[in-house]
Amino acid sequence: PAVPQAVRALVLVPSAELARQVGHTLRRLAAFCARQLRVAELCGRSDLAEQRPVLMEQPDIVVGTPGRVLAHVAGHSLALRPWLELLVLDEADLLLSFGFGDDIRALLCHLPKIYQALLVSATLNPELEALQELVLHNPVQVLPPEPRLPGSSQLQQFQLRCATEEDKFLLLAALLKLRLLRGRALLFVGSLARAFRVKLFLEQFGIAACALNPQLPARSRCHVIAQFNRGLYDYIVATDEEGPAEPPRHRPRRGGTARKGDKKDQPPQCPQDPEFGVSRGIDFQNVAAVINFDVPNSVETYIHRVGRTARGDSPGTALTLALPDELEGLRRIEDTLAAENGQSMLQPYEFRMEEIETLRYRCRDAMRAVTKQAVREARLRELRQELLNSEKLKVYFEDNPRDLQALRHDRPLHPASVQPHLGHVPEYL
Repeated sequence: PAVPQAVRALVLVPSAELARQVGHTLRRLAAFCARQLRVAELCGRSDLAEQRPVLMEQPDIVVGTPGRVLAHVAGHSLALRPWLELLVLDEADLLLSFGFGDDIRALLCHLPKIYQALLVSATLNPELEALQELVLHNPVQVLPPEPRLPGSSQLQQFQLRCATEEDKFLLLAALLKLRLLRGRALLFVGSLARAFRVKLFLEQFGIAACALNPQLPARSRCHVIAQFNRGLYDYIVATDEEGPAEPPRHRPRRGGTARKGDKKDQPPQCPQDPEFGVSRGIDFQNVAAVINFDVPNSVETYIHRVGRTARGDSPGTALTLALPDELEGLRRIEDTLAAENGQSMLQPYEFRMEEIETLRYRCRDAMRAVTKQAVREARLRELRQELLNSEKLKVYFEDNPRDLQALRHDRPLHPASVQPHLGHVPEYL
């Protein structure tokens, strides 16, 4: 018999960005089904009232964040009992660390007694095990092996050993400014302060780049990624830092290698999104190349980084730049990823540094302009802009207008003065 609404599957995800990815994939999978499946996405970017007509179309599958799904259930615009057959908790560890634990527990009260549940997670921790006991009964554990990288016919992997830090920056400027590396690229560094330094350095040469900052909310990061995917930026500087929402003594930071002086350059500390990492839950489109400006601190990190290119049937390039003190980490990666015949998958990048010596003095000028103070002020400016644009702080600023005025009229910040002549490379150079 016809029913007003019969949602058969519910997929809970931690972010709007991931909800759109899952919804898009489900529609592609269901494109040739004998019976058309309706998929509805519920995320926090639209009002509840705007989403109610979508639910009135009787979707078979609902994808959304736990908070938004619970709001619709509480508002009687979504019913999950008694027709639900399948519950999926995707990126379950992120669901908890993003603060959705209470919403998930509240949702469980609105589910039927019998349904199949899938819990997908990259890590396990005591809190996740407690949720697992609530959702799963006698579960079967599936632990797939870590995915490996495509073969050399699809993914070309190179390494280049640099004598000094200046050589790294010089090479990066030459590769991007002279268009020796074509297409969009992800640049990976070891720390957030270093990411801003590389971003400001590239701006000196008129190269537009953005830093993916784990201290900003998920919505702001998704906006940056959407701009990259639309082609507004050709380069994103990213880090493996996965900062804790609590002090490190409770939960040590994973990933990222701290550099000398980074700690002093930090602006007032903001909690980073726990479990944030560019390798997870983020859909970068049409990435032609990955540049490891800093050698990753583990083989797994290298695989996650380089796995952002050569997706599907598309070709890709990975280039790793290594200083003398990074060679040991580079050798570990080479040994682990060596082919069956023992040959390294990371081929030497044939590049003669003497051919770009004419750019060195410009590189030095750009590096001098990007001081520690400039890096600090760039980070402060981004955080200040986030505060001014925050929807959650609007009510607070309405009640405390003096705080808003103080924030707007705080001393001006000067991240780095761009020298226009550096952006033009004449023929003789």
